Amino acid sequence: MKTRRTFLTQLAATAAISALPAPFIRAADKSGSRQLILGTGANTYECIHDWLIPPAGLVWGDTHGLCQDRQGFIYVAHTVHPSSMRPEAIVVFDPAGKFVRAFGEEFRGGAHGLDIRTEAGVELLYHCDITRCKVVKTTLSGEVVWTHGYPREDPAYSAAPINFVPTNVAFAPNGDFFVGDGYGSYHMLKFSAKGEFLGEIARPGAADGQFNNPHGQWIDLRGPEPVLIVADRGNHRLQTFTLDGRNLRTITDAERIRWPCNFDVRGDLMVCPDLDSQVCLLDRDYTVIAQLGDGKAANGAIGSRRGQTRSQFTPGQFIAPHDAIFLQNGDLLVAEWLPIGRITLLRKVA
Repeated sequence: MKTRRTFLTQLAATAAISALPAPFIRAADKSGSRQLILGTGANTYECIHDWLIPPAGLVWGDTHGLCQDRQGFIYVAHTVHPSSMRPEAIVVFDPAGKFVRAFGEEFRGGAHGLDIRTEAGVELLYHCDITRCKVVKTTLSGEVVWTHGYPREDPAYSAAPINFVPTNVAFAPNGDFFVGDGYGSYHMLKFSAKGEFLGEIARPGAADGQFNNPHGQWIDLRGPEPVLIVADRGNHRLQTFTLDGRNLRTITDAERIRWPCNFDVRGDLMVCPDLDSQVCLLDRDYTVIAQLGDGKAANGAIGSRRGQTRSQFTPGQFIAPHDAIFLQNGDLLVAEWLPIGRITLLRKVA
């Protein structure tokens, strides 16, 4: 039965969504240069495509993963283009976007999810390799600390051989972490801080609490209790869970949440790169409040423009955002699933 309170809540939510400003791009002159401006109001950004450029001899492949360490250095995970003379899959830049170093030849072709956290005072990288089908923890310079391949500890995987292709990792406050088998068999696995298998959060399917391509996940600390939010990409939705695996909510919005990939949080804002042509900003209730660089109208089917050259891309519009992070200064950085790669800076406009 629909109560008056339920009706008013739904009415308010509908009004908030209908009041969202349409995304737009405008040109502005500053110091003689032409700017691409995305968003409106407090969520206004200058769009600078190809802000990060690999060094001579190294050619971007699919630019898949991003993270930033506490010193401000930016890490990019990419698959390395077949034409590249250099083999490194992890490329490091300083906070101003200047190349510093590169490593990770062993991830060539498979570099996908890239996350960072501090353990016992030391920052460590978590790599998801979709070619070698494993999760690898390394130092910031690439020395291997821990690795985990096929999860035989899990009865779902030990009963019979099934695919395991991990895509991203999320970290709980107590040190546990969650691995999404996004390109394999669509389970969500939980491990202890020591890397011990603890169990599953959810299994494949389309019902609430089930996944179809759990591509990315994040522990959201903006509320009173930590919440695991999952980009259930194949089901075109978001889902939230308690850290022990109880399903809390399923969030759908066909126009604004299309193919969600991953998350990052700064203050009250959550960023969600969406493979279907846009970067979304979400509030604490997971309502989309901004769609940045939405290129859906020009792009057509997902992946259909992957064979194009840079000169054919539409300025100020995204093609296939795969990861996005807030930089320490509040700017956004976006990596796209393109075989020639692209890293775009969204510089916050005061």
